[in-house]
Amino acid sequence: MLEKAERLRALHKGPRILVLPNAWDAASARVFAAEGFSAIATTSAGVAAALGYPDGGVVPTHEMIEAIARIARAVRIPVTADIEHAYATAPGDAADVVLRVIAAGAVGINIEDCVPGGHELEPIPLQTEKILVIAKAAAKSGVRVVINARTDVFLRALGRPESRLAVAIDRGKAFLAAGADCVFVPGVRDRDTIAALVQGIGGPINILAVKGTPPISELEAFGVARVSVGSGPMRASLALVRDIAKELKTSGTFGFADRTLSYDEVNELMR
Repeated sequence: MLEKAERLRALHKGPRILVLPNAWDAASARVFAAEGFSAIATTSAGVAAALGYPDGGVVPTHEMIEAIARIARAVRIPVTADIEHAYATAPGDAADVVLRVIAAGAVGINIEDCVPGGHELEPIPLQTEKILVIAKAAAKSGVRVVINARTDVFLRALGRPESRLAVAIDRGKAFLAAGADCVFVPGVRDRDTIAALVQGIGGPINILAVKGTPPISELEAFGVARVSVGSGPMRASLALVRDIAKELKTSGTFGFADRTLSYDEVNELMR
């Protein structure tokens, strides 16, 4: 576990950008690992959907941790877990959740600064205390968990548009000073803002890849340390399932059978 944590931490330091696919179950984790990725992340939205819940802190904590454990057991590479707001407000309670996540096999976490409900950000002193307490508790446990501290100012479109860049930079710098290893700023796609975040925060940053995001080569050139894809692959998979359902329902044909993994391929992935 300690070796995996340090390997994941080193991947944030280059020389290449860390490309993290996001898994939502053991099978998707196996597929990503088989394609040669150095590490994988989980997606809270993907896990929630797989368990039959909406995203947004609705999944019971124990169910989320059980899902993380199944993903971590499925692969040999480092796993970083999306734990939303850590399912807690008090720093000590958040640290307790992180220790359970480490025990489940993850060596990294995402932690959000958005108050549950999505309409405001946690005060910087509270969020930095969470990060500090989590980092100390993890180190004491023997696994220096990699902390990807997320700010939702762009994703949730909070505050005045002209102030969001400064808010993200201020928060990112504070999170790094408190012990975070990387700053996650989802909701940003334009090149100028990405470059300004890299320059202003002055440490590793994570960009969420969505439609319209610059390609990986450009993100790497800007100095972005890490790019992840969130729930995108899960949603793409559901779109395929819906297409299959429509084909069965409307035309009664089986075109989907031309683009599947074989039964043996799937079984081999699970060995």
